[in-house]
Amino acid sequence: MTLVSVRGVTRRFGDVTALDGVSLDIAQGEFFALLGPSGCGKTTLLRILAGFERPDSGEVLLDGADLLALPPHRRPVNLMFQSYALFPHMSVEKNIAYGLEREKLPKAEIRERVADVLETIGLSGAAKRRPDQLSGGQRQRVALARAIVKRPRLLLLDEPLSALDKKVRAEMQIELKRLQNEVGITFVVVTHDQEEAMSLADRIAVLNDGGVEQIDAPVDLYERPRTRFTADFVGANNLFHGTLTDGGVAVPGVGVLPCEVPKDAPTGGPADLAIRPEHLVLGDSGTLSGTVVDSSFFGGRSRVAVAVEGLERPVEVSAAGAAPVTQGAEVRLGWEPGKAVLVG
Repeated sequence: MTLVSVRGVTRRFGDVTALDGVSLDIAQGEFFALLGPSGCGKTTLLRILAGFERPDSGEVLLDGADLLALPPHRRPVNLMFQSYALFPHMSVEKNIAYGLEREKLPKAEIRERVADVLETIGLSGAAKRRPDQLSGGQRQRVALARAIVKRPRLLLLDEPLSALDKKVRAEMQIELKRLQNEVGITFVVVTHDQEEAMSLADRIAVLNDGGVEQIDAPVDLYERPRTRFTADFVGANNLFHGTLTDGGVAVPGVGVLPCEVPKDAPTGGPADLAIRPEHLVLGDSGTLSGTVVDSSFFGGRSRVAVAVEGLERPVEVSAAGAAPVTQGAEVRLGWEPGKAVLVG
């Protein structure tokens, strides 16, 4: 069931077009991510959903009703800020209760709802502490609790984990997903971190220059990117440009790189081919030959860069464990044609 429908939304700031006819649907109970580089329009779209910006054109519907007609404080939407914005002089429970008190709910109901959400986030024992007595991960949980205690239909998260270090961020990614499943609220997260989006979201919308490049589940987005931008932005990829033939993509000065060519694909025109580093195999046989120029070990996997004559950039290969080759070695690279993806 669709909860939010964004239809042809455009937003300009002077000569800059932040959003250019963006359309997308977000399902009830979905964890939806807006992913893209800085300046792509993702935060502007989030602010439109929250009510802090108005589009120049287009519509936004919540359950089929016009969301844009409601002021921010009347929308069943809550926004969790990147900075958490906790009140430093208030205890954890007072921070969480603040929004409910502003709505003048009965004190008994406030106490019950705050206690329930503290148990959900695992901080019942820290109810009397102030924010400066908590770790970064705990403060993030309090900010999340303050947002969900009001039981919004839609919770917006703007770069929610960017202030945390890598280990805590990984832990909180698991925690966010657990909480979202438990409370059943639709989450929309804005991030430029691909790993974060891939680990959290049910579906991801990739934005670029104010437009939507692709909307898909994480696995589909990674395995079958539809555009060159998506292939290059989401994870590591090797991109080759050439001419489409019956057997693959003919790259000048390199040769024909094999891939599965759709029967209805028009050959003879320009084409881009994407091959993930983990789909390339180092060995004594293969389509490409080159020289190892660098190798790096990342604990469990190694990244090997191979210079191939005719290509401007080295080809990146991902291998399990320590690198099986050393710098300066002459190698060949092969892959299964089905693992090479034609992108638009």
